[in-house]
Amino acid sequence: MDNPFPAIQQVFPLVQPPPVESQNDPADASALVEACAKIREQVGRVVVGQDSVIEQLLIAILARGHCLLEGVPGLAKTLMVHTLADSMDLSFRRIQFTPDLMPGDIVGTEIIQEDPDTGRRNFVFERGPVFTQMLLADEINRTPPKTQAALLEAMQEHAVTAAGHTYALDQPFFVLATQNPIEQEGTYPLPEAQRDRFLFHVVVDYPTRDQEGEIVDRTTSTFNTSVEAVVSGEEILQFQRTVRRVPLPPHVKDWVLDAVRAVRPADANSKAWAKELIEWGPGPRASQQLVLAAKARALLEGRSHVTIEDVEKLAHPVLRHRIVPTFAAEADGITVDDLISRLIKEQAAAPAKVL
Repeated sequence: MDNPFPAIQQVFPLVQPPPVESQNDPADASALVEACAKIREQVGRVVVGQDSVIEQLLIAILARGHCLLEGVPGLAKTLMVHTLADSMDLSFRRIQFTPDLMPGDIVGTEIIQEDPDTGRRNFVFERGPVFTQMLLADEINRTPPKTQAALLEAMQEHAVTAAGHTYALDQPFFVLATQNPIEQEGTYPLPEAQRDRFLFHVVVDYPTRDQEGEIVDRTTSTFNTSVEAVVSGEEILQFQRTVRRVPLPPHVKDWVLDAVRAVRPADANSKAWAKELIEWGPGPRASQQLVLAAKARALLEGRSHVTIEDVEKLAHPVLRHRIVPTFAAEADGITVDDLISRLIKEQAAAPAKVL
């Protein structure tokens, strides 16, 4: 049918839908699974246990997301991230966050440099440690929000703006941050906007007795294992594209949308208990990242499509830093994880939608 409004089309061209990517080649999915198995093997040479945490880190990397790891000191959070970077042949930098850390210490700063030939002095941008592929922000809650916010643009845009110039970061780029859940005196909780940039909030728990025994054996003897790089940055970029081509069934998409909107107290379709126990609910980024993470998990599980089990398994790390409980919930000892567990249980009991 001809366009009945040709003059309008000249001013406002008809928007064409984006091209639909073809489904994944089985060889691409197999390569991803094989590479992740090699990475697990390399990390396992150094890190004992923590299989669930390592899996979530891999999913975050495949989904092109950042990770916030929370755990008490001594649980090998820093070692885990460093070993992961070594196994991926990525450039790695670590920033120890302290109360006196300044934004320029992360992003970089301009310095005056003299040209030896002309004698003229010019400002030259000295790049900070954020110019890397895998950045470990160690104890990120030890520094004030002004310095924490120096990472915002890098995490969202994969670029840094300084002195009026924008500098692109090397790809792939990941921020893996750690924070200590104890010793809250002298710490600065991450602002909501900063937390929302993280795909996962991963809780690192204590090892089992057998695992702790193996840790003691390894660290109190001459045990030494080197880590080999088994995956390149270019391969990771290809794996990220593979993840995005995984099809999303309509019923799984509905599950994600219903679940996320059910814990927004201001939403008309929210749970009755959410209005009482939740101050703020997750935004649209939660839905986006839950789907991306579920796609990555589906591939790791050897499937070419996403299931509701994938989103259920990842609901806690995706939502736990995006839900703010009310004072009444905290007074009753109800945690965010309790609220997410209740949400998953009620979603599972809800009648299936007719497609």
